[in-house]
Amino acid sequence: MPTHLDQASYPQFLAVQVEGEAKGVRTAQALRIAACTLLERAALQDLTIAAICKDAGVANGTFYLYFPDQTHLLDDLLQGFAAFLQAGMIRASRSSPERSMRPATEAYARLFEANRGLMKCLIHHLDAFPAARAAFHRLNREWIETVVAATRRRLARDGCDTLSDAELTRRAYALGGMTDQYFSSLYLSGEPGLVDVSADRGSVIATLTAIWERGLQP
Repeated sequence: MPTHLDQASYPQFLAVQVEGEAKGVRTAQALRIAACTLLERAALQDLTIAAICKDAGVANGTFYLYFPDQTHLLDDLLQGFAAFLQAGMIRASRSSPERSMRPATEAYARLFEANRGLMKCLIHHLDAFPAARAAFHRLNREWIETVVAATRRRLARDGCDTLSDAELTRRAYALGGMTDQYFSSLYLSGEPGLVDVSADRGSVIATLTAIWERGLQP
């Protein structure tokens, strides 16, 4: 079955994964999808099992056949979403190996905008979900390692390989934090001044790409 990793919406991706599967598999997935949908319009602390079951179209007691409690559902959901994010960004970066930062940044922007509720949980609420937190930290670490390795190859090719791995790693983490803050302010809090200058997606990606590329120069 195709994986549809180019799908930006995680709930749509989840729905595709269980097409033709047994009813129990589809019901568990319906609960995950319902949680995703509700997080787009409700704060994490306001999410309830009753609301999830209502949106999924199942009885409240059905929930406990698949998840011990709401925390386990969300931990499971966020682990999967972290892997989904990573797959999308890696595939985007491989589409243009020599200039991978722009497609990867563009993919991250698209994924962030399409999954605002889940991104809010990943960025602001991970302390409550240890397995998801570990998955997200692993995603960050592996992505940073990918960036550092690609930068090292480019610097060596250009004859200016003067930065240590530690320095490149610090810079990549700092630049990643900058990107998260930019998209959080744009897509989550809707900061008016930033929204005013971010209507052109291409210009936003060009700006962030330029900062990444310059920030990784010696």
